Amino acid sequence: MKLVMAIVKPFKLDEVREALTSLGIEGLTVTEVKGYGRQKGQTEIYRGAEYAVNFLPKLKIEVVVASGLVDKTIAAISAAAKTGNIGDGKVFVVPVEQALRIRTGETNDDAI
Repeated sequence: MKLVMAIVKPFKLDEVREALTSLGIEGLTVTEVKGYGRQKGQTEIYRGAEYAVNFLPKLKIEVVVASGLVDKTIAAISAAAKTGNIGDGKVFVVPVEQALRIRTGETNDDAI
């Protein structure tokens, strides 16, 4: 099992969710986060005054998938979240040692 974490632009959430659903992925976790990458934030103008936004709003999407589904999951997220502009996001993959569905007691692949 692997934990796939994706940092994406907020307006791409529905497209990413639909792409994951089409793969048969039934659950995910979404968290509102702020951060920056190579772009180091951006400059915006508000009421004629220019100011720097150092931390940009993003969404972190987390989903645990079977190891055999990782590449398809990454491809689906990447295709759905891509705008071609700076700040499209990143995808990280982390191993998951164990999973447990609390309600039923199912473990590992049965729990996801």
